[in-house]
Amino acid sequence: MVTPAYGSGALPSIWQPENLQELQTLRTRFKGICCFTAGGTLLRTQWEGGLVPAPEHMISLARIPEMSGISNREDEIVIGAMTCLKECASQALLHQLPILQEAVNGIAAPSIRNVATIGGNIVSGVGDTLTALLVYDAKLHWLTDNGIEIRSVSSWLQGGPDGSRNPGDVLISIHIPMRPSSLLDVDSGNKPAAREVSFYRKLGRRETFSASLVTVALYGEIDSDHRWTKIAIAAGGGSGMAMRLLKSEQQLLGSEASVMQAATLATAVVDEFTTYGDAFATEHYRKQTAGNLLGAGLWEALHV
Repeated sequence: MVTPAYGSGALPSIWQPENLQELQTLRTRFKGICCFTAGGTLLRTQWEGGLVPAPEHMISLARIPEMSGISNREDEIVIGAMTCLKECASQALLHQLPILQEAVNGIAAPSIRNVATIGGNIVSGVGDTLTALLVYDAKLHWLTDNGIEIRSVSSWLQGGPDGSRNPGDVLISIHIPMRPSSLLDVDSGNKPAAREVSFYRKLGRRETFSASLVTVALYGEIDSDHRWTKIAIAAGGGSGMAMRLLKSEQQLLGSEASVMQAATLATAVVDEFTTYGDAFATEHYRKQTAGNLLGAGLWEALHV
């Protein structure tokens, strides 16, 4: 279905495919002269600011059922890319993913979260959900020229051999592995085989409705011997690329969990985190802040 543009044709024609097959046909037909829209909050800001020109054709993803909703499929949670941030923040199934829900709740204002989608936040390349998705080992399902392709968040962020991403690819869904049942069955009365440690932190230029300067996330599991059996750490924020901090993770993995590791982790993060400086914050400030946020978060999580 197409909605004609108004007036002289300066505004784009709006196409509304109703399934992935129709979407793929439109991708091929309008390659290079179209854009895709979900909630449209970022696009609207870019157009109003004159940052990008309006395209000749705009393809709305709102009517494609595979791209909306949250479900539990076998051993993973699946989130449609068109699912609005408000639903991600409130849906009971995502209570199992507290880092992601906290990240979502810190994005913009409620009125924006009612419209903006998790897919749009991811595809921006700088969304605050990315650090959470990195530590949850999320996979992204994309509609490409070759059909559906699956990529980890990290590999997509880094792009191909030349570091670029194909703007014609469409994010369909986000797939997050389910955590072990021993971590979820808190009412069974049995001693869990592992303890979960997780947190998300965001620093912005003001308390609310603010673009981030730094975001960090940590997810870990500690066994009955109080040793780290799994650890995932990520940092990002602003217009910089979110990244897994693999060297910092190795500082903890296999060792005995202790509040004394907070300072060690903070130092390792400052050394490893790759970021940038701008008019709002220097590169050193962002690196130091990421280290401080992760060190403080770990101390709070283990100081019980």
